[in-house]
Amino acid sequence: MARRWTNTLTAADVTPKATFMNRRQIMAGLGGMAGLAGFGGLPGPARAETLEPNSWEDVTNYCNYYEFGTGKGDPAQYAGQLTTAPWSVKIDGMVERPGDYDFQQILGEMTLEERIYRFRCVEAWSMVVPWTGFELADLLALAGVKSEAKYVAFETLYRPSEMPGTAYRVLDWPYREGLRLDEAMHPLTLMATGIFGKDLPNQNGAPLRLVVPWKYGFKSIKSIVRITLTDKEPQTSWNMANAREYGFYSNVNPEVSHPRWSQASERRLGGGLFASRQDTLMFNGYGDEVASLYEGMDLAKFF
Repeated sequence: MARRWTNTLTAADVTPKATFMNRRQIMAGLGGMAGLAGFGGLPGPARAETLEPNSWEDVTNYCNYYEFGTGKGDPAQYAGQLTTAPWSVKIDGMVERPGDYDFQQILGEMTLEERIYRFRCVEAWSMVVPWTGFELADLLALAGVKSEAKYVAFETLYRPSEMPGTAYRVLDWPYREGLRLDEAMHPLTLMATGIFGKDLPNQNGAPLRLVVPWKYGFKSIKSIVRITLTDKEPQTSWNMANAREYGFYSNVNPEVSHPRWSQASERRLGGGLFASRQDTLMFNGYGDEVASLYEGMDLAKFF
């Protein structure tokens, strides 16, 4: 399928694999944040700084995936038991061709490409990551979106026998997220199947996850098993858990502070805990591409 968006980042901007996977030094100092299910995004031409490479064991032992536990090492310890093949995604609701779509069938219909995005976490640090995947719009086209659809709802796999973290009611399982239809159809919105040229590790959302680079990380839902087209704004897990802190839109916005911290500045990954801060860019710097989606909206109210 034809590419609809051209990235300005290059391989030179990519955060090294070991640095991307290792967040122990920075997050230990920042204290972590309950509710980060992935990463959020921001572009930019600046070359990412680097940390000293860690061992593979360290690299894969610091992730957020609460279905496997709230400890940073829990996903790496327990996600290996997750069965990711065979895998299917139920697409239902307001679509012309509802059904269970086999993951290999989906891949057979799509043209995979690498997208290099600069990502920003809600704790205010950023990195650059190369994802492999395809546009969500192409998958939705495969199912056929009906004209009355206005939103897209997503669900993560819920399999307690393989996900020990679900024994605890940290969230109302299964994990849920949602986008407005125009956000979902935007060419920046990616269904990722790989990272750094390899298949997604289980702890990073294998085999299929969402990537929405102008939003905070918890919007990029992992291990998707259901996509529903609807005419009503869907419930989302962190908004259900704490609506005051986590809005439905969750766009990166330096002008809207989280109730417990400012989001106006960030650190570049690789500079260490005491690296100088820089201003956060509206929509993570993707304003030229996505600002028109929110024209006329009060972004302090619809945060």
